[in-house]
Amino acid sequence: MRLEDAKLKLSLLEAISVLAILFLIIAIGIIHYELVPHIPIIAAILFLFVYGKIKKLPFSIMETAIVKGAVSGMGAIYIFFFIGMLISIWMASGTIPTLMYYGFDWISGKYFYAVTFLVCSLIGLCIGSSLTTSATVGVAFIGMASAMDFSLAITAGAIISGAFLGDKMSPLSDSTNLASGTVGVPLFEHINNMQWTTIPGFLLSLILFYFLSPDVKLARVEEIEAMTNALQTETNISLWSLIPFVIVLVMALKKMAAIPTLSAGIVSAAVIAFMQTPSMTVAKMADNLYSGFVLKSGMEQLDSILSRGGIESMMFSVSMVLLALAMGGLLFELGVIPSILNAVQGSLTSVAKVISATVFAGISVNFLVGEQYLSVILPGKAFQQKYEALGLQPKTLGRVLEDAGTVVNPLVPWGVCGVFLTQVLGVPTLEYAPFAFFCLICPLLSLISGFTKIGIHYK
Repeated sequence: MRLEDAKLKLSLLEAISVLAILFLIIAIGIIHYELVPHIPIIAAILFLFVYGKIKKLPFSIMETAIVKGAVSGMGAIYIFFFIGMLISIWMASGTIPTLMYYGFDWISGKYFYAVTFLVCSLIGLCIGSSLTTSATVGVAFIGMASAMDFSLAITAGAIISGAFLGDKMSPLSDSTNLASGTVGVPLFEHINNMQWTTIPGFLLSLILFYFLSPDVKLARVEEIEAMTNALQTETNISLWSLIPFVIVLVMALKKMAAIPTLSAGIVSAAVIAFMQTPSMTVAKMADNLYSGFVLKSGMEQLDSILSRGGIESMMFSVSMVLLALAMGGLLFELGVIPSILNAVQGSLTSVAKVISATVFAGISVNFLVGEQYLSVILPGKAFQQKYEALGLQPKTLGRVLEDAGTVVNPLVPWGVCGVFLTQVLGVPTLEYAPFAFFCLICPLLSLISGFTKIGIHYK
């Protein structure tokens, strides 16, 4: 999508008015009536159709815009299917239960949120995928938090903060490669420059999670023992079960593509499940992969934690993503997003202003379009020439795009990441968002760098 391809040229006031109505429709539906996001977004799409028709835009063009918007998310949708299968088969093979079992041995209540944040940061950095980290190790931490009666919202915030920190700084991350490619900066130069905001964001988040972590005395030892006993008797706990996790980690380190890497994790876990579960059949395996793994241990808490995954579980996320991207396609084709981006460029006469505009543009695209990649691409292309005119190096723009684009998407209830994370972690976006400290801090640090000139590089 290019800014100049928009079919309508709107005034700034008109574009903002359209956005305000959209926000009102979505906010009333989700916050006031507590509807699932799909219905308010469909209502917003219908409003955009009516608006487009008033502006004498043919329905055929608007229908094409919806398709173009949806196509931009097809890569993420296919990955959703594979992750759904990965979660279910990692439950059946004992991979996630084994991570939980050994995690109970060395993770106590003290520093729990800080440790969760650190581990997810490391795994995210190693495999370059925030969503995979959250859907695998993150699910294990959610299980531990549930067993110890800790806050699931704070735990999810720690998981997401760590996963997106690791993803942002990983050379294996598609979003990191996208940002460096968008601004034309070598990958490792881009990663090195992001340390100006990532390191302070990491330290501040770690401190907050450290002080929020409950005292070890609050841990419910009896329930933990019951949980570990149930894990040992009702699931496949063994070091063999960790082989799929190691395979995924190694393939990610070798910079393999996401789908082959996830496929290897699925196939290896399936082999282990067949080896460790004599009653497993091809039909049962196929049912697990599609409908998800179901545990019937008799322990309600454990069953609720481990009964999840499957392609079917991703359908909520897939439908949500398609609708959000369709709305984004319409906003672009109707000229709403391009008009706002073009209107502000003339007033960007200083470093602080251009960085502030980039930050707000990245956040706005995330909330309006719900798509992480477009929040990097659109502001990147819109402001690239302005950065050059002010004598700034492209890597400065690349860092701001990541700070306000990549890490903000999980905070959006109807965003691709927000929908997915809510689905796999079982914690609503609005509940974990206040505790996703790293994701909240990064945009603020970018704004501060623009005004203080710290970490700003000139040609």
